[in-house]
Amino acid sequence: MPFQRIQPEKLSQSVVRQIELLLLRGILRPGERLPSERDLAKKLGVSRPSLRDAIAELQARGLLSTRGGAGIYVADLLDSAFSDSLVNLFAQHDEALFDYIGFRRDLESMAAERAARHGSEMDLKVIDTIFRKMEAAHLLRDPTEEARLDAEFHLSIVEASHNIIMLHMMRAMFNLLHQGVFYNRQMIFRQRATRDDLLAQHGAINDALRARDPVAARKAAERHLDFVEQIMSDMKHSAHNEAIAQLRYEHAREM
Repeated sequence: MPFQRIQPEKLSQSVVRQIELLLLRGILRPGERLPSERDLAKKLGVSRPSLRDAIAELQARGLLSTRGGAGIYVADLLDSAFSDSLVNLFAQHDEALFDYIGFRRDLESMAAERAARHGSEMDLKVIDTIFRKMEAAHLLRDPTEEARLDAEFHLSIVEASHNIIMLHMMRAMFNLLHQGVFYNRQMIFRQRATRDDLLAQHGAINDALRARDPVAARKAAERHLDFVEQIMSDMKHSAHNEAIAQLRYEHAREM
């Protein structure tokens, strides 16, 4: 018979599995500091030696890391999604930029549709709360804060889709955007008219989610990324034309 005696699980393994699930579900984020050993052992209801064994295993697997006696942190796993040479290649070619936007459009429209169907009431409350913060930053004309909240808004929708593969893929995508590999989000939010349009688009996505309308949520996300693509295309053309005009100007001065 294919039965085996059940072996009691070590407490350290229970700790490992709990932290693994928190990482997998995106609840613990890259770079986040864990509580102190004493506090974490108390929260988990285990002894400190059991906790140390679990932390040691997770460190050996590259999921947690230490920072010079400053504590235990979630490893920055997103940085390993793309090699440095590939990231540099992305940054040098416009083709990668527009493929990036297209990839985001496909995944984020799917995520919005899934969030409208599968997101909990708390998920939608989180999304709405971030949008209200975007409205406040918009009134203060703070492009830096609007750009930060823009990323949080989109990632919160992916979280609400409850697809862990999609979540980790999109976090890697936004990590590249945060590094300025494709474009500077703050640059987009500096133009008043563009900022108004962007806020309205985020509002449309939020409204569709709150209405639990999957089709409207998908379409609103697609329209938003189409708009971003058009902005970047216009900016690239403008920069190209400016470079040509600069050459003409320098040539005219030498004549």
